Formats: sequence, C-alpha cells, structure tokens
Amino acid sequence: MAWRAAERLESIARGVGPSARRHLPALQAMLDALVWALALVLATLARFDFQPGPANESGLLAATLIAITLQIGIGLALGLYRRRYHYGSFDEVQALALSIAAVGVTLTVVARLFGGGMVPRSVPIMAAFTALVLAAVVRYAARIIEEVGHRPESGKAKPIVVVGAGRSGEQIIRTMLGSESSPYLPVAVADDDPRKARLRLHGLRVQGTSADALDIAQRHDATAVLVAIPSIDSEALVRIADPLVDAGLDVLVLPPVEALLGHIGLADIRPVTISDLLGRHPADIDTAAIAEYVRGKRVLVTGAGGSIGSELCRQLQRYAPASLVMLDRNETGLHSVQLSIEGRALLDAPSIVLADIRDRDRLFGVFQAHRPEVVFHAAALKHLPLLEHHPVEAWQTNVVGTMNVLEAAEAAGVRRLVNISTDKAADPISVLGFSKRICERLTAAAAVASGETYVSVRFGNVLGSSGSMLTTFEHQVASGGPITVTHDDVARYFMTVEEAVALTIQAGAVGEAGEVLVLDMGEPVRIMDVAERLAAQAPAPVDIVVTGLRPGEKLNEVLLGADERDERPRHPLISQVRVPPLRFEEARAACTASGRLSISPATLEVASAWGLKVAEMTDVGDASVNA
Repeated sequence: MAWRAAERLESIARGVGPSARRHLPALQAMLDALVWALALVLATLARFDFQPGPANESGLLAATLIAITLQIGIGLALGLYRRRYHYGSFDEVQALALSIAAVGVTLTVVARLFGGGMVPRSVPIMAAFTALVLAAVVRYAARIIEEVGHRPESGKAKPIVVVGAGRSGEQIIRTMLGSESSPYLPVAVADDDPRKARLRLHGLRVQGTSADALDIAQRHDATAVLVAIPSIDSEALVRIADPLVDAGLDVLVLPPVEALLGHIGLADIRPVTISDLLGRHPADIDTAAIAEYVRGKRVLVTGAGGSIGSELCRQLQRYAPASLVMLDRNETGLHSVQLSIEGRALLDAPSIVLADIRDRDRLFGVFQAHRPEVVFHAAALKHLPLLEHHPVEAWQTNVVGTMNVLEAAEAAGVRRLVNISTDKAADPISVLGFSKRICERLTAAAAVASGETYVSVRFGNVLGSSGSMLTTFEHQVASGGPITVTHDDVARYFMTVEEAVALTIQAGAVGEAGEVLVLDMGEPVRIMDVAERLAAQAPAPVDIVVTGLRPGEKLNEVLLGADERDERPRHPLISQVRVPPLRFEEARAACTASGRLSISPATLEVASAWGLKVAEMTDVGDASVNA
C-alpha cells in the first residue's frame, strides 16, 4: 500500500507542469489568503464552542479582508511572493511566521479598538497560530510533491543501500533523491551508531548496522551498497566490502575526507578500489595550525611534478599562500601539476621553475629570486632496485641535491623546511635507505646551523605514485599476468597519496627543529593478499609468481629504527623522533674510499656511527665516481 501511494504521488508530482511553476507566486498568495479565511472561521467557531449563532458574520468578513490584505502586503515586502525563497524551505517558513505574526498582532489591535464588536479579541491570536500551522502544512505538502517529482524513476535507477547516516550520508541521499538523472535510488540506510537505530533520512529508515548491509540489500533487491563514510579506515571498509563483493553486489564509496571539497555530489560516488581497501587512514588535520604557517607565505616545492610533490602543491594551494613556486627538472610533470591546479598549462608563469637540484648555482639563483619562507623538499630518486645498481645517482640526487636545497634555503632565509623521507631510512640496508637516512641527518644539522624549523617526514609506500606496487600489479593484470611477488610473506605499509600529504603538511606544523616526523601508516599489509585479491577480480585467470627478494629489500619494513622511540606529544598519528645531526663534510668523508666517492660499501662506516650492526649491511657493488 505504501509503495502504491508513493507511485501515485510520484505520478502527480511529474504531472505538475512548468505553467504551474511560473504562476507559483500568485498561487502562494491565494493559498495564504484561503488559509487566513479558514483560520479565522475556525478560531471564531472555537471561541463560541462551534455554535455559529453568536458570531458577527459581517465583522468576521471584515477581519478576513483585513487579514488577507495585510498578509499579501507584508508577504510581498518580505519576499514571500517574489520567488526570494525556495518553496517550503526553512528560510521561507521563517518569513512566513514573521508575516503571520504581524497580521495577528494588527488584527488583535483592531479587535480591541472595536471592543470585540468585529471579532472576539481572542480570535486573532488563535487564528494566527492556526494560519501558521495550515500554511506550513501546505508548504510541506508542496515540498514533498516537488521532491518526489525530482526523484529518479524506480525502473531506471539502480536500487542502493547507503551505509552511514551521518552528514555525508544524509547529503548524498538528498542529492540522489533530488536528481531525476541520478543512476542510483536509495532504498534503505544502515549505521553502526545505536543512537541512530530508528533514524529516518528523507523517508528512509536506518534498518541495521553495517554488518547487516548484505541482508538489507537482499530484502530490498538492491544491487549496490554505498559506503557514505569518507573518514572510514581501510580495515573497516574491508569488513563491509568483502561479504558484499562475494555476494556479487557492487560496492561504492565516497572519496576520503582530504579529497572532498564542499558539497558531496553524484560525481563523487565511485566503485571501491584496492587503494581504498589498503590506504585509508583517517587523519585529524589541524587546518588552523597549517594555515598559520602557510597562508600568506611564499612557498616552494621541489620535485613538484612527481606524485608526492604535485599533491603537495594541490593541497598547499588550498591554504592561500602568497605564492607557490613549483620546481622540477621534469617539464612534463610541471605541465601536469599546473594543469591540475590552474586549469591551464602554458608553463609561462614565474612560479613554474625548470631546474635540477643537483645544479647548486642554479638552485641558489632560484631561491634568491623567489625568497621562499616555507620549503617542501620532495625531489628524490626513490626506486630501490634501480639505485642498488646505480648508487652514485642516489648520492648525487638524494644526498648532494638535498644538501644544495638545505644550503640554498639557509642562504635565502627560509623559516620552515620539510624534507620528505622514507621508511627505508629506518635501520637502512639499501642504497635508497642509506641515502635518505643521510638526508634526515643533514636536515637535522641544517636546523642546528640555521636556527630555523627544518624537519624530515618519514612514511612508507604511497598508493597511486608512479612505479608503485599497486600500479605495477594493475598493469600486469591488464596484460594478462603473471603478477610477480618477491616473497610469500613480504609486507609493506600503505597510505594514499592524499592522506600522506595531508599528514606531511600537518607534520610541518607540529615538528620541532631537527626532528624526524614519522607518519602512522596503520598495520602493514601482506603483499600476497593484495595480489590474490587483484587476481580474483581479474576478468580472466591470472597467475601469481614468487620471484624472491631483491638486493637491499627487506621482508618487513619498519617505520622506526631500533634506537628510536614512538612518542607522539602533539598528534596521535605523528611520532616525533630525534636523529643525530651529520655535517655534509662528514658524510662525504665517510663515503669516500681510496679517493673515490661511493654510497656503498663505504656507507657502512656511516651506518656504524648510527649504532647499527655491520653484519646487517649488504655490499651493493663497486659502483663509484671520482670524488
């Protein structure tokens, strides 16, 4: 019965043509006039115990004409009949209440002046309350008809269960129900908050928890489930998604909080991805603290064309810096990041700088020209196997390049610098890890020398970055396989690039000079599990091949070294650890053997100074350059 009534109401709503909408202001005025006439009659009858005899019919008619005239006049003045408000909105009801109150007060004064000869003195107040209720009911009914008229047609839209009855859930349900072109029609809601067990959102009742999503979907013949919780973490998302996927239902999500800007729309709904299941780590970001050190400041980002650097630029732009200088040696990367931020990519702006951090003189010129106050140093070589074979490049870019940035920053008076590091710098055994550990120590030394807030931020694998494991796996699946995994039990930390960058910017606000800020990446993920999930979702059978660990590769990465303590005094997701400063001359001396410079094996001498066991180190070859 309820479903048939809804369908009938829907057909009525769709039958309301544009002609009626054009004449809506006049219709509104007429309805309010009728409401006042009915309200005065009812109030008068109530005053005389519904006995019509004692009533003054001519006085009642005069009061009705006065009320209608006042209502239309005051309503026009307040914009009620000038399309100033959306019909049935809260703002319109406020204006309606004000106009009816003004009419009621005026009628009361008139009734007292006539000594009750026109209508009893209690009638105007009673009529005003009655008129307000009736007018609000009329508007509410019209609003329901209008909303039903914009609902997606049940035969065309896909029935969907929404998990999450919070602000995002309410907003997306309203959006779906308010768009005739919506591909989704919400039919039920689920939420884990017991206080919302009987809550209704736009006519839809919460019918269980997220654990009941499959049962709810089957009861309503829904073919999809939308997890409308942007802040959900990956573990909770996996718990919800796995049984739904196994049952053949589509699982949809909203982007993480960091990726959402303003109103949530239909375009934000997308299928759940492996990245969602691995990399969601909700972060409580102190936007005020970030804004304090970014807004109105001159900011420079090195490596701006890379995965981390470009996302840094996009997020920093939201905090209104005075200028944002994007520096990279890759012109294609600069083209992409400018296009993503400005919607144009002419590469002709002074803020787009083509430069190599290995070129010390060029870098000093850039810093002197732009005089940045805040620097994010993201430029680096980061592919572990490649650097094992070419350790000299790691030295020249990661170590010497970072030293150039630090010295240029100090000379230009940079007040805050954030050096992007990696989890491989914790108890390093690879060329990449050694080079980034040296960078952390060089940054600490520069903080001491400059007296400014220079810090490093350390985190693990970033989903979606160029050359990331997930990107490689997806390419292998698209090519028909096989998926290659280095070891059955290898595990890694993962975080989406948006979340990693948001926490990196936050770390820049909470870090103290010389510290390494270590991001909480959640629990490590077994790579074989990821490969098996991707293989299961592949359109055709895909093999998984174990290739063996590569030189310099750990079975399990760590975020903190053996001698580092996990202390989080300022943010629950950011550990703050101290590293011993290292001057560049000391690093060069330690990495020089027989007059030749190499990051390995001479790096073992530097490693031993960090209190690490030489036996844990590996010799990665004889690659070297002249000192």
